[in-house]
Amino acid sequence: MTKPLPQKRKRLPKSFKDLTPSQHFKPGAFFRELVWKALITRRRGEHKRPVFPKLKHGQVAITWIGHASFLLQFTDLNVLVDPNFANWLFLLKRIKCSGLRIEDLPPIDLVLLTHAHFDHFHKPTLRKLPHPKIGVMPWGVGDLAQNLGFARVIELEWWESFAQRDWKVTLTPSQHWGARTLHDQHRGYGGFVLENQGRRIYHAGDSAYFEGFKEIGQRLAPDVALLPIGAYHPETFRKVHMGPDQAVKAFNDVRAQWFVPMHYGTFKLSFEDLDEPPRWLLKLAHENGISEKIRILEEGVPTVF
Repeated sequence: MTKPLPQKRKRLPKSFKDLTPSQHFKPGAFFRELVWKALITRRRGEHKRPVFPKLKHGQVAITWIGHASFLLQFTDLNVLVDPNFANWLFLLKRIKCSGLRIEDLPPIDLVLLTHAHFDHFHKPTLRKLPHPKIGVMPWGVGDLAQNLGFARVIELEWWESFAQRDWKVTLTPSQHWGARTLHDQHRGYGGFVLENQGRRIYHAGDSAYFEGFKEIGQRLAPDVALLPIGAYHPETFRKVHMGPDQAVKAFNDVRAQWFVPMHYGTFKLSFEDLDEPPRWLLKLAHENGISEKIRILEEGVPTVF
């Protein structure tokens, strides 16, 4: 299933039009839907002062910060995935406040960065973190992490792992792209499976639905799958993102016990209503008999799995 890296690189965007998932960039529509509507929408939510639970060996507390950003906590390990506390991404306004403030984070042992896109690899946030020890990211992304406070930067290719003490992290394939700028053709992308204390947590990063989810389930079936469900309309956006319908299929493919949705409701990155993805997901979950497996997290509130 894993393709040689040169073949993947040919699929990276060559122009600004290609950086829009629909590949038919219309400046007026994008400005109206993604910039202007967000600008006139009042920012919702609030920063919470988190009450981190006292964990037992084998338990994991997951706190959704917003968008694709999570804090994962074990008794011996604190992990951030794609941390982004920004109120603005250039012209894009954050519609929902981050669930907690950076200063309320515990000491961070490990940061996982799924790819170089600005909403996932947010340099201002990374600079403000309290000196995380290790940053793990896909191939070709490490140079962006220089001078951001990491004691060590690790680059992985698909299915490659890095381990320290009792934990291990593996970079898994995804259907997306990794370029940070227009002709930035050497950067990788993917998701991560974090293994610690007998648990496996899967963060899919950004991805369209693809057959690779089945291989992830065969190799590394996780306990908890953090799966994106937003930024899918218009239909051509599904070349690089999933809607709730495809995310349910991916959840079944990876063989997880719990489905935690993400990548919705924080930034307006596409044309569907901000509250549509979770509403549609719950409807599909009911129809597919998996309602008890869906855990929609409230930003800033730790949940123990």
